[in-house]
Amino acid sequence: MRTRALTRSGAIAAFLVGTLTYAGGTVGFTLLLLAFFVPSVLLSRAGKARKRALVDVGKGGARDALQVLANGGVATICAIVWALTRDLHWAIAFAGAYAASTADTWATEIGTLASGAPRSILTLRPLATGMSGGVTLRGTLGEIAGALWIGIIAPIAIVLAYIDPHAGFGWTMAYTRWWGILALALVIPLAGVIGSTLDSLLGATLQESRRCDVCGRDCETDPHICGQPTRIVRGLRGISNDAVNCAATLAGAAATVPLYALATHVASLAHYGPSP
Repeated sequence: MRTRALTRSGAIAAFLVGTLTYAGGTVGFTLLLLAFFVPSVLLSRAGKARKRALVDVGKGGARDALQVLANGGVATICAIVWALTRDLHWAIAFAGAYAASTADTWATEIGTLASGAPRSILTLRPLATGMSGGVTLRGTLGEIAGALWIGIIAPIAIVLAYIDPHAGFGWTMAYTRWWGILALALVIPLAGVIGSTLDSLLGATLQESRRCDVCGRDCETDPHICGQPTRIVRGLRGISNDAVNCAATLAGAAATVPLYALATHVASLAHYGPSP
């Protein structure tokens, strides 16, 4: 609370997410949660003056409950289901969800510090800094770095979850072989990039984009910072940045299943060769 990373509602939501994550995946899953949260908070503090000046974006500053749940809700559900099933796919989906959240967060926090104006991911037209659907080279590199960071931590976290005495020693055979670990290191970052890219695409299409006719500025708030009401100029009413973030984490989680199946199949073929 004192770091002002979270509002009061955000702190309550974060406590629930953290408690359920630890209850589901113990130390392993909690490590992955911290790998998302701690760097994200640190990055949010970089260039604080510049970020405070982005008055047209939907949300800034401390995270509230909706932001916490949008970034961690899908992963928390995956942790709970994994605790009930011990199915490896749910552990990988948990990591994929946080890979998408981390990639998107790093892209935003780093991209808003870029010197040039972002461009729409669809039309390549310049956008105001911080507006949804915009991309920059610096932000894209941040996205990839965030996904790779979770890809490094995830295999360690999943191993810890499986060998924890409270979870039992339910190893999955495909995972204990070298290609299972290699598959995780490849699949989870890729799923994170897929989820983060979807976030940008939805931000440029379905997410509400508004305009203040008094100021003549595009924005994501109603009313505008000037106090005047705004009107929707693009997207669907009610589709907020939080909804888009939640969809991105869901995509990151879902993408891990076919990607992991494909990666382990290809790796096993390379090791054993095709079946006669």
